[in-house]
Order: sequence, then structure tokens, then C-alpha cells
Amino acid sequence: MSVTHYLAYPVVLASASPRRQDLLRRLIPDFQVFEADVDEESMIAPWPWETAARCAKAKAEQAFERHPGSIVIGGDTLVVVSGTQKMQQLFKPKDDEDARRMLRLLSGNDHRVITGVHILWPRGKKAFEVETTITFREISEGEIASYVASGEPMDKAGAYAAQGRGAGFIERVVGSLTNVIGLPLDEVEQALAELAEYSLAD
Repeated sequence: MSVTHYLAYPVVLASASPRRQDLLRRLIPDFQVFEADVDEESMIAPWPWETAARCAKAKAEQAFERHPGSIVIGGDTLVVVSGTQKMQQLFKPKDDEDARRMLRLLSGNDHRVITGVHILWPRGKKAFEVETTITFREISEGEIASYVASGEPMDKAGAYAAQGRGAGFIERVVGSLTNVIGLPLDEVEQALAELAEYSLAD
């Protein structure tokens, strides 16, 4: 039996993302969902790891205010493209044209997917970021237009879903695939195991 069975508090996921919910159910079958309202653009930092950390922390803190007797998991994912001048941080596209712009940037290039995770519980906190490198094949304008028309890119960081049709654009994954989908399961499981062990030691 997973050590997460021994968690001393109920679990709350500070995200309305269906992908994060599906992933967390692999570890914990029963948890609550809190839809945090965070202005991601106001939290953009020069370093994308800090941006992801800020957004995850803000989501977790909102949820913890409402559920102070719980283990709250906040997560936020962004895509980073390295250009000649600076790193571009890509969140969810604002509209179809923004989605097309993002997919053109990713086409034929490497990019990084960074997820910040912030866990709060009545006796402390744990925060970390996980990074995965993705390589896209060249994508034609026709493929981009068809994909955007499908609607799949519109609520995804970087305008694609690694667990959906967007998987067809991926040539290589270096690191955690669940991180790309929205929640790095191995790292979250380890963090929750540490909380369970802490509780069992009392």
C-alpha cells in the first residue's frame, strides 16, 4: 500500500485542470478540488522557474486559506523557448492567433516545460520545480491550422497537449512526461511520502 494512504490530513488540489486531477488520482483516489484564481501575467519573473514557483505558491495559498486543515497541492506549468535575446515564457494562448504563434515557435525546436509545485499543510510546506525538455518536429502551417481549429491548444501551456493530439508533434522527451502534462508525479509522490513518514513518526 502506498505511504500516501497514511497522510494525516485530507488533500486539496488547488487547480481546476482536468489533467492535474487525472494525474493526482493515480496517487490519491479521493481529494477535493479548489479552483484558484491567479493572474499569471502579474507574477512573471525574469527566470521562468521563479514564475512557476510564484504561481504555484499563490494557488496553494488561496486554497489553504479556505482549507487550513488540509494538505494543499498547488501547481503551475509553463513552456520556455530560448531565443537569441531572451527566454520566452509561454502560458495558455489568449486566442487562436496566439496559439498559432506559440506552435510556430515550438516547431522544429527544443523547449523546456517547467512545473512549479507548492505543497502546504498545517505543519509546514514544501516547494520545488521540475523541468522536462521536449523536442518538436517541424510542423506545417496546415497542421498548425488544423490543430488550433480542434480547440485542444486553448487551455494548455505552450498551446499543445502532450497527452492528446499534440503528442504527434513530439520527437523526443528528456525527463518527466507527467510534468509536461501538468503534474510531476514521481516528485509529488516523494513529497507526500515524506509528509506521511513525518506524521507516522509522531
